[in-house]
Amino acid sequence: MKYVHGYNQKENIRLQDQASTLAELLHFDTFYPAGSKVLEAGCGVGAQTITLAHNSPHAKITSVDISNSSLAEARKNIEEAGYANVSFQQGDIFNLHFKPESFDHIFVCFVLEHLARPGEALYCLKNLLKSGGTITVIEGDHGSTYFHPDSAAAHRAILCQVELQKRAGGNANIGRELYPLLNGAGFKSIRVSPRIVYIDYSKPLLVEGFTKNTFTAMIKGVRQPSVEAGLIDEKAFDDGIKDLYRTTDADGVFCYTFFKAIGEK
Repeated sequence: MKYVHGYNQKENIRLQDQASTLAELLHFDTFYPAGSKVLEAGCGVGAQTITLAHNSPHAKITSVDISNSSLAEARKNIEEAGYANVSFQQGDIFNLHFKPESFDHIFVCFVLEHLARPGEALYCLKNLLKSGGTITVIEGDHGSTYFHPDSAAAHRAILCQVELQKRAGGNANIGRELYPLLNGAGFKSIRVSPRIVYIDYSKPLLVEGFTKNTFTAMIKGVRQPSVEAGLIDEKAFDDGIKDLYRTTDADGVFCYTFFKAIGEK
């Protein structure tokens, strides 16, 4: 798996901004019972782990990631936040060293978009889930992005990130595919809910936390590889970023949709 956004401190900050900004929207209904064993598959730098630990303080959470550097950051973030109900392990989602049916619940957030074989990953995770247990999957969908004033340049810049992720084996538009992916992996009672981020000038925290510091920062971060790959020239890309920032003005609007799916084994 190649993480198209890169492993660096700037990306760590962006992920933390995203998690804190969207915590209520994505996780107002993410709770696990006391004593339950929860696997967080692909925890990254722990941006979502903090919310899991906060919402379910008496659950036992095991967070795994393939990157040791990300795990080190996640441990640091959890320790600084003061949570003691999380343990960390390095591991590959396709080959985790847990016994079958080790967990009551599994949580996967912003991971499938980076995998060339997301359906296979879900199938592997299902083997670790107890009968009757649940899996929660959250993904974005860049194709759901729309804004005012509209801008062909901004859409073109966004498409650069989508194409780079595709070339890396991922899918930035995977949110719309969660139901068929979970169904194909054999999960039952699947429920998918769209979580729409609507932002206008009256929502300054979202303007800063999401439009500027999460979404536009993510697109801005692929400027160099987009130009180097011949997807766009520098001026056109910069025009697109300028127009994304334009949506944060007093008359601007920005919308994006995440998808949250829950399935049962």
